[in-house]
Amino acid sequence: MTPAELVAQRWFRSKQRPIAAVTEIDRAPLADDAALAVLEVAYLDGGEPDRYLLPRVGDREPADGDGAWRAIARAMADGAVLEGRSGRFVASSTAALGDLLGGPIDRLAERRLRVEQSNTSVVLSDQLLLKLYRLLEPGENPDLEVSAFLNDAGFTDTPAVAGALVHESKGRTSVAAMLQAFVPSTGDAWAAMLDALGADLARATRIAAEVGDLTARMHRALASRPGSAAFPARSATPEETADWRASGERQLAQAVTAVSGEAHARLVTLAPRITARFADNFGSAGGEAAVSRIHGDYHLGQLLARHDGGFSVIDFEGEPARPLAERREPSSPLRDVAGILRSLDYAARTAMAGRHAEGFDVERWLAGARAAFLDGYGGIGPDRQGLLDAFELEKACYEVRYEANNRPGWLWLPLAAVERLARST
Repeated sequence: MTPAELVAQRWFRSKQRPIAAVTEIDRAPLADDAALAVLEVAYLDGGEPDRYLLPRVGDREPADGDGAWRAIARAMADGAVLEGRSGRFVASSTAALGDLLGGPIDRLAERRLRVEQSNTSVVLSDQLLLKLYRLLEPGENPDLEVSAFLNDAGFTDTPAVAGALVHESKGRTSVAAMLQAFVPSTGDAWAAMLDALGADLARATRIAAEVGDLTARMHRALASRPGSAAFPARSATPEETADWRASGERQLAQAVTAVSGEAHARLVTLAPRITARFADNFGSAGGEAAVSRIHGDYHLGQLLARHDGGFSVIDFEGEPARPLAERREPSSPLRDVAGILRSLDYAARTAMAGRHAEGFDVERWLAGARAAFLDGYGGIGPDRQGLLDAFELEKACYEVRYEANNRPGWLWLPLAAVERLARST
């Protein structure tokens, strides 16, 4: 694959870094003429190279029906070790795989999902979902790690893990794929919320309350084994609260840099007030703030709207821009809460700009939906409100940078949110 072809791929993460070379460093036979290759990408800036998973059938990407996706699932079921030129792929399965299979793996129909994302997902006969992690990051993959933990902790509102595929090479281990239960859905909670805002505001508010309850149950499960080294549940340390403050200030600085003109002037004017809010709210958190593992990139789009009316939480990788080690660190569950509050704001204002129910008062509905979500969550006491406000303001600063770089036509939305949150008391 040439550098130009690589940059054109949706799953390639470092589009801003100039590529020096792309080298295939490993290839393991899979089945027939299918194989799993590993590309190493070196950059002109001299930074660390990246490695990417490249499934192949001959010299091309697998197509539905080729059997390559089924072959990966078969390797997991068999606990196979696929030897490559310089490393190997080690496959494994869980007890859930037998329960989820409705017949022979070789008869499963392949259907690659066409949604744009940084990974590749393939549905196998509406029974299993195969997710390939294109960027091979060394270490534990939080998506696999957290999903398996929640399964084991009895949290049933996330898909069951059925198998995994790990690439090993010269002491470096990276998760390459995960096999999960396929969850029949009508889409995600974002789409469900927009539909409700277009027709039934009471239902939209009920969705917010249901998501609050789901979020509380997820957080209780993640904190259910406080003695676990990888999943602790304890009070925040002074170093952690200092890191939260630094993260907020960093997001603000990046937001200011990302915008120009009037938007830049508005943020520069607000910056001292925002910095003071971060100092006060993060600085006063102290030992009262609880930390545990969290979702890390939580919004309505990370919830599947199941056919039975409930929701399932997916995608525990965390924010892709953060280093893997940082995404595995415990943090405040209020980060996730802030993520949904910002997602509700996005949904309401998206509806206001497009299709919405007659008589829709965006501010009034948002106030009720936020209250319903927080009530469903179990409430936020006065001792935690300031910390939640700070996380929500930090998230809005991140959104300013994201929209400035990706969707400048939507910059107005998070910019207005930063102004509201910075001026609120």
